[in-house]
Amino acid sequence: MLVLVGLPGSGKTTVGRQLARRLAIPFVDSDHAIENRLGCSVREYFEREGEARFRDIESEVLNDLSQTHAGVLSTGGGSVLRPENRQYLRERGRVFYLRSSPEEVFRRLRYDQNRPLLQVSDPMARLRDLFDARDPVYKEAAHYVIETNRPSVSTLVNMIIRQLEQIGELPTNLKTGTASQSMNANARS
Repeated sequence: MLVLVGLPGSGKTTVGRQLARRLAIPFVDSDHAIENRLGCSVREYFEREGEARFRDIESEVLNDLSQTHAGVLSTGGGSVLRPENRQYLRERGRVFYLRSSPEEVFRRLRYDQNRPLLQVSDPMARLRDLFDARDPVYKEAAHYVIETNRPSVSTLVNMIIRQLEQIGELPTNLKTGTASQSMNANARS
């Protein structure tokens, strides 16, 4: 399993979909899996039940997905805040931190109304605070850090694929377009 972590708006879902397509393996967005379980949007649940209860559900879903999903997993921005989540993801997958500056994330998200943690009077300050608090935790969870500030999605996908090639975990039939579902999840760095 390949796992993408990073700030909200760092490109996890967009890069994850494209990476899964290129490798011909399944893609799952953990926030969408959470919404399917809850029957409502993350934002609605977050507003109604609060962050702590949302993080409980998120942990359950990440534990389930990290045991059953054989593909690319895009996680929510706060998914690695809990130590158990970092452990699930790091031990059961290959974790890539898509590292974006707060300024770059703000440029991408300034008109997005669906990010609960950014619905504040000063979203730029909030992003800087999130980055300062989460950057060390993302790095702790990650096997690899990919800087995302300006490269295109296809360049980011190529960077991840190159990392997988270097460690020998690229699906074997990639060139034929029928990639293997197995990615040697037992190998760890």
